[in-house]
Amino acid sequence: MPPIAMTTPLWCLLGFVAWTLLLVTAIGGARGMQVLSGKMQANQFPSGSPHGGDAYWRLNRAHMNCLENLPIFASVVLTASVLGLQSSTLDMLATIVLLARIGQTTAHVSSGSNMAVNVRFTFFLTQIVCIVGFMIVIAGSR
Repeated sequence: MPPIAMTTPLWCLLGFVAWTLLLVTAIGGARGMQVLSGKMQANQFPSGSPHGGDAYWRLNRAHMNCLENLPIFASVVLTASVLGLQSSTLDMLATIVLLARIGQTTAHVSSGSNMAVNVRFTFFLTQIVCIVGFMIVIAGSR
């Protein structure tokens, strides 16, 4: 099998992974600051226990959102790549998914207000529509 060319959707997939890693690094940094400041010990971060403020937990949930959606995005991008599909439509859809993911995370981390939740949902819905668009392009190619 010949090597697959690096396409915009594949770059966007790597961007999604990088964004997810950035979030987990931010969580680690927040925990590290608590340990270094003496507020917590390294072994005092059990899952689900109350530590950190509201913004910290929004960051955690934003990271989990990325982890939940990354396999779905990866599936459509990799399917299109394996099939050798390349188009400006797929490029646009992948770019929108990545930008909407960053927007969703930013809205999620910035506030828990009603407006922020509505913005976050809009960005999420945008990603879903784009992923369905990917599936339509893939299905229509064969």
